[in-house]
Amino acid sequence: MLQLRQISKEFGVVKALSAVDFEIASGEVVGLIGENGAGKSTLMNILGGVHTPTSGEIFIEGNPVQIHGAKAAERLGISFVHQELNLLDNIDIAGNIFLGREPRTFGMLDQKALAEQARPILEKLDLHLDPRTSVSDLTNGQQQLVEIAKALSMEAKLLILDEPTSSLSIQESDTLLKLVSKLKTQGMAIIFISHRLTEVEQIADRVVALRDGENAGELGPGEIHHDSMISMMIGRDLSEIYPECNPVDSDKILSINNFSTQRWPFGNASFDVHAGEILGIAGLVGAGRSELAQALFGVDSSPSGDINVSGKVLERGNVKEAIASGLFLAPEDRKTSGLILGMSIRENMTLNSLDRFSNRSKIDFHSEREKANEWLQEFGVKAPTIEIPVSSLSGGNQQKVVLSKWMTLEPKVMIFDEPTRGIDMGARQEIYQAMVRLAETGCAIIMISSDMEELLGMSHRIAVMREGSLSGILNRDDFSEKAIMTLAVHQSELVGN
Repeated sequence: MLQLRQISKEFGVVKALSAVDFEIASGEVVGLIGENGAGKSTLMNILGGVHTPTSGEIFIEGNPVQIHGAKAAERLGISFVHQELNLLDNIDIAGNIFLGREPRTFGMLDQKALAEQARPILEKLDLHLDPRTSVSDLTNGQQQLVEIAKALSMEAKLLILDEPTSSLSIQESDTLLKLVSKLKTQGMAIIFISHRLTEVEQIADRVVALRDGENAGELGPGEIHHDSMISMMIGRDLSEIYPECNPVDSDKILSINNFSTQRWPFGNASFDVHAGEILGIAGLVGAGRSELAQALFGVDSSPSGDINVSGKVLERGNVKEAIASGLFLAPEDRKTSGLILGMSIRENMTLNSLDRFSNRSKIDFHSEREKANEWLQEFGVKAPTIEIPVSSLSGGNQQKVVLSKWMTLEPKVMIFDEPTRGIDMGARQEIYQAMVRLAETGCAIIMISSDMEELLGMSHRIAVMREGSLSGILNRDDFSEKAIMTLAVHQSELVGN
């Protein structure tokens, strides 16, 4: 269906792609993998008409084509569903599906015809919603399906899915993967880009890896395994992605009792976290995990419950007191809540601890730069200098900057909300190692994650939430995907200490 031959792309002196070959057949799912900066986005943006290749050839069904702009890509049957969804949340589902192609009667928008045209497309996706429902009322998973519905409405032959499950719950991800399999049987060619290699292993017929803008290898049926994909992506074998789970200290650092949140005022969460422990928190989207993190840190107020850090009871809804006690939060959305994108790496790294670099209200820039450069090395932030804007970094490097912000304050409790979302495997391993080093200092860690493999690989125990309440806690000997999903859906007797 599609063939790319010797595709190269240069941005000034930067060579993003070098003689890349790629092909896909109708009715085939090809997993495209690679670390951040490997060239995946550039290659797909060439297919989507965003970039024009510096050299190389593109063939659609055997015919040479040039793709100048997104409209040209659509006319060729190429539809690109980006990681950041391109929906208007102030209009309804049908309006989003047919945006710019709405049916009209006597020049006026025909709302009835618009809804009627959308219904069979939604049914094809098993999305049983009224087409007149506002997109703002949909879950992340439902919005993702609306994006795919747009592609079907344009009779796409090739569907590009870029990190389609990164913001979805376990249940929503499973629904999406089933849909991909269904579209494949209907003859659609699908390029599936994901850092969740378990999903790639589950869904892909073939896997193509890019590294440093070049082809790094290909895996066919029977060859697609977790370790082989990692080896292709990063050019070396990794016997263990997840660091060794070290013993936990007996001292309780954090205790919360009968805790509720604004979103779930009748919820109830009670648990302890020990020194050196990584407590994973699982649950479906909307279960109250991020709300719990925000309330513990004091960003949101809590209607009820007690927070105790190292024997001191904290006032609910007081961020200043949480920070003073050593309880910190690396938020889910690093770009809007964890960083100031217009500021430099140095400024972001030291923002939380400026008093340590100041003398009589004047910042000692020399010591500030020294510490920022030290963290740059310690966390492996890939940047030419600490003075470049943090917005210019990849997602993994941005997350490392978020972590470094708190380190000089010697955290007692660190909450990580989706610490590796949208981050490649190499950067993930570096963040995992940083988390383990932090735990080894005696810090108690709470790790909220929608990545099942991450939860099972990194946690000493896993607490599962449902509707704002703790449904149960699994000890390591009881870990399994089934046990987590059982607790996520309903309460169980399988509860640890």
